[in-house]
Amino acid sequence: MRRFAGCCRFLWNKALALEKETYEADKKRLGYYALAGKLRDWKKEEDTSFLAEAHSQILQQTLKDLDRAYKNFFAKRADFPRFKKKGVHDAFRYPQGFRLDEGNSRIFFPKIGWMRYRKSRATEGVPKQVTVSLSAGKWYVSIQTEREVPEPVHPLQTAVGIDMGIARFATLSDGSSLRPLHSFRKHEKKLAALQRKAAKRVKFSANWRKLKVRIQRLHRKIANVRNDFLHKATTSISKNHALVVIEDLKVRNMSRSASGTLDHPGKNVRVKAGLNKSILDQGWFEFRRQLAYKLAWLGGTLLLVPPQYTSQTCSHCGCVDKSNRLSQAKFKCTACGFECNADHNAALNILAAGQAVAACGAGRAQAPVLNQEPAYGAAR
Repeated sequence: MRRFAGCCRFLWNKALALEKETYEADKKRLGYYALAGKLRDWKKEEDTSFLAEAHSQILQQTLKDLDRAYKNFFAKRADFPRFKKKGVHDAFRYPQGFRLDEGNSRIFFPKIGWMRYRKSRATEGVPKQVTVSLSAGKWYVSIQTEREVPEPVHPLQTAVGIDMGIARFATLSDGSSLRPLHSFRKHEKKLAALQRKAAKRVKFSANWRKLKVRIQRLHRKIANVRNDFLHKATTSISKNHALVVIEDLKVRNMSRSASGTLDHPGKNVRVKAGLNKSILDQGWFEFRRQLAYKLAWLGGTLLLVPPQYTSQTCSHCGCVDKSNRLSQAKFKCTACGFECNADHNAALNILAAGQAVAACGAGRAQAPVLNQEPAYGAAR
């Protein structure tokens, strides 16, 4: 599996380099079919004959992924394709030829054979393709299936507004709130200590590789803890509410560095860096992504509303005043004297804005996200 993933990585880098050379010389792209013809020649050449050892379809899928990456770049949906490094997102994909023996927790990969896997949940529908990936020393297989799903109808008719924050991860308009997990913050010191040790080792030595594996596993643990928290939170919210309203936050802009340039240095750089780390540690965009597809599964709706002035507006009288927000946690209206938690007040305003969107269409709704969670297992 490492060899197959290495062949896919090598082919991606070689094809990307050829695409860049061709565009610089002729101002045109080769595309998938031209690269597939080049692949046949590369398999016959002595220096690249090892590509013939890998299954032909996983190499073709790599070229299709590169072609899709170029199309996404030209459509301004993604950045320009980058070269891949060894050990980073090693994976390969079978579009057909695999066989699934779910009763015995086995799966057959062409040119590899039968392998046992630890099943995370039952597979529903007809398997269409599988993706095998390496993460922190463990291999995972993601099984994509196809099935007919009836139009869902949410069993409830309740609505809720959610205000995202740092002190409180999420504050709901019904008064409840979720405390932040701070998965990265809890393991930050241990991670820094391991990275300092790795910096003192000879690069690519045995001890350096052992520390690298420990660092990867710690990163994986941080991600798993965060994902577990987000899945439990989004599952509970999507099951208990048919309409969920959140702010349309631009997380990339909010977490942008404030360091500036040599000519125009930034202000409060250290404070802003700490804020950026906290925002990214919370996983706000992943929270929104999971809410979108889980509500779509259950027949609910996720609405996005503009975030402007939600924390400065009184949810009782509608007075908009910067002085209403006395502190991070306290809100007191200068007009009517209404007092409550600032995040709860913002959640009430978000819910009111979402109900206006649902009634009049004054805004935009979040479309269901397509990259939903597949069934997967850990191969062993």
